[in-house]
Amino acid sequence: MLSKFLDPKNDVCFRKIFGTEKNKDILIHFLNDMVTFRERHPITDVTFLKTVQDPETAAQKTSIVDVLCRDEHGHQYIVELQVAKEKGFAKRAQYYAAKAYSSQMRVGGAYADLKEIIFIAIADFIMFPEKEAYKSDHIILDRATQSNDLKDFSFTFLELPKFKKRIDDLSNMVEKWSYFFLHAEETREEDLSSIIGSDGIIERVYQELNRFSWNEEELLTYDQAEKYAGSYKASMDQRYDEGMEKGMEKGIKLESERIVMGLLYEGVPVSLIMEATGFSMEKIEELRRNRD
Repeated sequence: MLSKFLDPKNDVCFRKIFGTEKNKDILIHFLNDMVTFRERHPITDVTFLKTVQDPETAAQKTSIVDVLCRDEHGHQYIVELQVAKEKGFAKRAQYYAAKAYSSQMRVGGAYADLKEIIFIAIADFIMFPEKEAYKSDHIILDRATQSNDLKDFSFTFLELPKFKKRIDDLSNMVEKWSYFFLHAEETREEDLSSIIGSDGIIERVYQELNRFSWNEEELLTYDQAEKYAGSYKASMDQRYDEGMEKGMEKGIKLESERIVMGLLYEGVPVSLIMEATGFSMEKIEELRRNRD
């Protein structure tokens, strides 16, 4: 059966909901829901900025983010959707934030005028397997005192696979957003009232996902983005699996070599080591020379 609602993790949907002037109030609401503000009041307005961050030199990489905006106080927000498990995504998040920060500096500008960069990522994979929480907020802390003296960078990550709550358990806006990203496409009409409650902004985002309000050209673009995302995710998953396999093979090889070194140290005959490990005499002699 054809779902009424489209997938918000589709690039076309995501940018339509969070990256257009028409839906600016949705983005503002989302940012206020996601960010823990320290000494500032919630955002009241944003200005969309160019999402392509041009390199300063030809040798540098061009940065393309999903949503980049600036609030009324000059603080910038990067909102990034990542559906495929990609090696180095946490590094990329820091690179994007640093790029946005440095791009504020103009000729004759003062360092004191640089404004805060807030990076928010919705990840459809587990980034931090050692963490139980699905939402994590990262800031720069003094190692000894835990004080946050360097205040200009913060990173928030939503790891969607860790979010397990059902409709009846949703108790705050972060949970509703997480459920929305995970399950909007499969949401039934009769479930909407339980999800929305009194939150008009959640109702708005579901209205934006109603496929029957999209024209034929928009749906074609959506389908093309779906096909590309599927191919890209499959490619990244394969590369990740291959990397894990190679890493395991390398680890097994290193452990085997350590075992051989230990046997040599204990004076075990080479013939017995060859039989036990499958290593050639040449390889064992090479390890013996390295040991010596």
